[in-house]
Amino acid sequence: MAWLKKKSDPLSDRAGALNAEIAALEAQIKRLDAQVQRDEHPRLRSTAVPHGATITHTTPAPEPRPAPRSPEPIFEEVDQDRLTERHENASTMEHYNELGVRKYDFPALLQRVGDFFRGPTTVNPKLVSYLAAGGVQGLRPLRKEKRVARNRVIALAIFLFLMGLGVFYMFVRSR
Repeated sequence: MAWLKKKSDPLSDRAGALNAEIAALEAQIKRLDAQVQRDEHPRLRSTAVPHGATITHTTPAPEPRPAPRSPEPIFEEVDQDRLTERHENASTMEHYNELGVRKYDFPALLQRVGDFFRGPTTVNPKLVSYLAAGGVQGLRPLRKEKRVARNRVIALAIFLFLMGLGVFYMFVRSR
Protein backbone atom coordinates (compact mmCIF):
# COMPACT_ATOMS: atom_id res chain seq x y z
CA MET A 1 0.00 0.00 0.00
CA ALA A 2 1.51 3.32 -1.10
CA TRP A 3 0.19 5.27 1.88
CA LEU A 4 2.36 3.41 4.36
CA LYS A 5 5.63 3.81 2.42
CA LYS A 6 7.82 6.71 3.40
CA LYS A 7 8.96 8.70 0.40
CA SER A 8 12.64 9.51 0.18
CA ASP A 9 13.46 13.10 1.01
CA PRO A 10 15.65 14.67 -1.71
CA LEU A 11 17.11 17.16 0.76
CA SER A 12 18.27 14.48 3.19
CA ASP A 13 19.63 12.46 0.25
CA ARG A 14 21.63 15.48 -0.86
CA ALA A 15 22.76 16.16 2.72
CA GLY A 16 23.99 12.55 2.98
CA ALA A 17 25.90 12.90 -0.29
CA LEU A 18 27.51 16.13 0.93
CA ASN A 19 28.44 14.54 4.27
CA ALA A 20 30.07 11.64 2.42
CA GLU A 21 31.99 14.09 0.26
CA ILE A 22 33.12 16.01 3.36
CA ALA A 23 34.28 12.77 4.99
CA ALA A 24 36.23 11.84 1.83
CA LEU A 25 37.90 15.27 1.78
CA GLU A 26 38.80 15.02 5.48
CA ALA A 27 40.35 11.59 4.88
CA GLN A 28 42.32 13.02 1.96
CA ILE A 29 43.53 15.91 4.15
CA LYS A 30 44.69 13.48 6.85
CA ARG A 31 46.46 11.31 4.27
CA LEU A 32 48.24 14.29 2.72
CA ASP A 33 49.20 15.61 6.16
CA ALA A 34 50.70 12.24 7.08
CA GLN A 35 52.57 12.19 3.76
CA VAL A 36 53.99 15.67 4.40
CA GLN A 37 55.15 14.64 7.86
CA ARG A 38 56.85 11.52 6.45
CA ASP A 39 58.62 13.55 3.76
CA GLU A 40 60.24 15.94 6.26
CA HIS A 41 63.99 15.57 6.43
CA PRO A 42 65.30 13.57 9.37
CA ARG A 43 67.32 15.24 12.07
CA LEU A 44 71.02 14.93 11.22
CA ARG A 45 74.12 15.29 13.40
CA SER A 46 76.46 17.99 12.24
CA THR A 47 80.02 16.93 11.46
CA ALA A 48 81.35 20.50 11.56
CA VAL A 49 80.79 20.95 15.27
CA PRO A 50 82.65 18.65 17.70
CA HIS A 51 80.34 16.62 19.86
CA GLY A 52 77.90 18.05 17.39
CA ALA A 53 74.59 19.44 18.10
CA THR A 54 71.74 18.31 15.95
CA ILE A 55 70.57 20.43 13.08
CA THR A 56 67.12 20.23 11.69
CA HIS A 57 66.52 20.85 8.05
CA THR A 58 63.22 22.40 7.38
CA THR A 59 61.70 23.55 4.19
CA PRO A 60 60.49 27.12 4.21
CA ALA A 61 56.79 27.36 4.84
CA PRO A 62 54.84 28.54 1.85
CA GLU A 63 53.44 32.02 2.10
CA PRO A 64 49.88 31.92 3.30
CA ARG A 65 47.45 32.82 0.59
CA PRO A 66 44.71 35.26 1.49
CA ALA A 67 41.39 33.61 2.06
CA PRO A 68 39.17 33.89 -0.98
CA ARG A 69 36.57 36.57 -0.56
CA SER A 70 33.06 35.38 -0.74
CA PRO A 71 31.33 36.86 -3.74
CA GLU A 72 28.76 39.53 -3.19
CA PRO A 73 25.33 38.08 -2.62
CA ILE A 74 23.23 37.85 -5.72
CA PHE A 75 19.74 39.15 -5.26
CA GLU A 76 16.88 38.30 -7.51
CA GLU A 77 15.19 41.06 -9.41
CA VAL A 78 11.66 41.45 -8.07
CA ASP A 79 8.95 42.88 -10.24
CA GLN A 80 7.20 45.37 -7.96
CA ASP A 81 4.05 45.34 -10.09
CA ARG A 82 3.45 41.67 -9.30
CA LEU A 83 3.61 42.41 -5.56
CA THR A 84 0.80 44.92 -5.62
CA GLU A 85 -2.55 43.37 -5.00
CA ARG A 86 -4.87 43.38 -7.98
CA HIS A 87 -8.28 44.77 -7.22
CA GLU A 88 -11.35 42.71 -7.88
CA ASN A 89 -13.65 43.96 -10.56
CA ALA A 90 -14.95 47.23 -9.22
CA SER A 91 -18.62 47.76 -8.64
CA THR A 92 -20.17 49.88 -11.35
CA MET A 93 -23.66 51.11 -11.97
CA GLU A 94 -24.33 48.09 -14.23
CA HIS A 95 -24.04 45.79 -11.20
CA TYR A 96 -27.01 47.43 -9.43
CA ASN A 97 -30.67 47.54 -10.39
CA GLU A 98 -32.94 50.61 -10.29
CA LEU A 99 -33.63 50.10 -6.56
CA GLY A 100 -29.94 50.11 -5.67
CA VAL A 101 -29.78 46.37 -4.92
CA ARG A 102 -26.92 44.43 -6.39
CA LYS A 103 -27.94 42.25 -9.31
CA TYR A 104 -27.56 38.48 -9.09
CA ASP A 105 -24.44 37.57 -11.07
CA PHE A 106 -24.31 33.80 -11.61
CA PRO A 107 -20.93 33.72 -13.51
CA ALA A 108 -19.34 35.77 -10.71
CA LEU A 109 -20.75 33.29 -8.16
CA LEU A 110 -19.17 30.39 -10.06
CA GLN A 111 -15.89 32.31 -10.22
CA ARG A 112 -15.93 32.95 -6.44
CA VAL A 113 -16.69 29.28 -5.70
CA GLY A 114 -13.88 28.21 -8.03
CA ASP A 115 -11.49 30.66 -6.36
CA PHE A 116 -12.49 29.31 -2.96
CA PHE A 117 -11.50 25.77 -3.88
CA ARG A 118 -8.43 26.82 -5.86
CA GLY A 119 -6.99 28.93 -3.07
CA PRO A 120 -5.05 32.16 -3.34
CA THR A 121 -2.31 32.56 -5.92
CA THR A 122 1.16 33.35 -4.70
CA VAL A 123 3.10 36.49 -5.52
CA ASN A 124 6.46 34.74 -5.11
CA PRO A 125 6.41 31.17 -6.49
CA LYS A 126 10.14 30.67 -5.84
CA LEU A 127 9.64 31.31 -2.13
CA VAL A 128 6.75 28.84 -2.10
CA SER A 129 8.86 26.15 -3.76
CA TYR A 130 11.67 26.89 -1.27
CA LEU A 131 9.29 26.49 1.67
CA ALA A 132 7.76 23.36 0.15
CA ALA A 133 11.19 21.75 -0.03
CA GLY A 134 11.96 22.56 3.61
CA GLY A 135 14.68 25.09 2.86
CA VAL A 136 14.06 27.27 5.90
CA GLN A 137 15.76 26.26 9.14
CA GLY A 138 13.23 25.18 11.74
CA LEU A 139 10.27 24.75 9.39
CA ARG A 140 9.08 21.34 8.32
CA PRO A 141 8.58 20.72 4.61
CA LEU A 142 5.05 21.17 3.33
CA ARG A 143 4.89 17.57 2.09
CA LYS A 144 5.45 16.42 5.66
CA GLU A 145 2.73 18.77 6.86
CA LYS A 146 0.39 17.36 4.22
CA ARG A 147 1.20 13.81 5.29
CA VAL A 148 0.51 14.64 8.94
CA ALA A 149 -2.79 16.28 8.02
CA ARG A 150 -3.79 13.32 5.83
CA ASN A 151 -3.01 10.86 8.62
CA ARG A 152 -5.09 12.92 11.06
CA VAL A 153 -8.06 12.89 8.70
CA ILE A 154 -7.75 9.12 8.23
CA ALA A 155 -7.53 8.59 11.99
CA LEU A 156 -10.57 10.85 12.54
CA ALA A 157 -12.56 8.97 9.87
CA ILE A 158 -11.72 5.62 11.48
CA PHE A 159 -12.67 6.96 14.92
CA LEU A 160 -15.99 8.34 13.67
CA PHE A 161 -16.74 5.08 11.84
CA LEU A 162 -16.08 3.06 14.99
CA MET A 163 -18.21 5.45 17.05
CA GLY A 164 -21.05 5.18 14.52
CA LEU A 165 -20.71 1.40 14.52
CA GLY A 166 -20.89 1.41 18.33
CA VAL A 167 -24.00 3.62 18.33
CA PHE A 168 -25.62 1.38 15.69
CA TYR A 169 -24.77 -1.74 17.73
CA MET A 170 -26.24 -0.21 20.89
CA PHE A 171 -29.40 0.79 19.00
CA VAL A 172 -29.86 -2.70 17.47
CA ARG A 173 -29.11 -4.46 20.76
CA SER A 174 -31.59 -2.40 22.76
CA ARG A 175 -34.54 -3.66 20.64
